[in-house]
Amino acid sequence: MFNSNNLTHLIQQAQTMQEKIKKVQKDIENLEIIGESGAGLVKITLFGNHKCKKIEIDHSLLIKEEKEILEDLITAAFNDASRRITEEKNNRVSNASNKFNLPPEFNLNF
Repeated sequence: MFNSNNLTHLIQQAQTMQEKIKKVQKDIENLEIIGESGAGLVKITLFGNHKCKKIEIDHSLLIKEEKEILEDLITAAFNDASRRITEEKNNRVSNASNKFNLPPEFNLNF
C-alpha cells in the first residue's frame, strides 16, 4: 500500500537523484576529451559541452596538395571527440542513476 512515508521517501530519492545528475552534468561540462584521426596526426580537444578547445595538426600534413585529406581528418577527429563525450556522459548518468534501482524503461541517458 502507498502511504505518506513512501511518498516522502520517494520525493527524497528523486531530489537526491536530481542533485547527483546536476553534479554529473557540471562535471561533464568541465571534461576535456581528445578525439583523433589519422593515427594521431590530427587531434581535437573538446570540452564536455562540445566546445572546441584546441586543434593539433602534425606538421607532416601541411602540404598544399593534402588540403582535402586534412579537412577530412579534422572532421573525423571532431566527430570522434563528440562521440566520446556522449559515451562518457551516458556512462556517468547511468552510474549515478543505478543507485536508485530504476526500471530499465526509465532511461536517463541523453
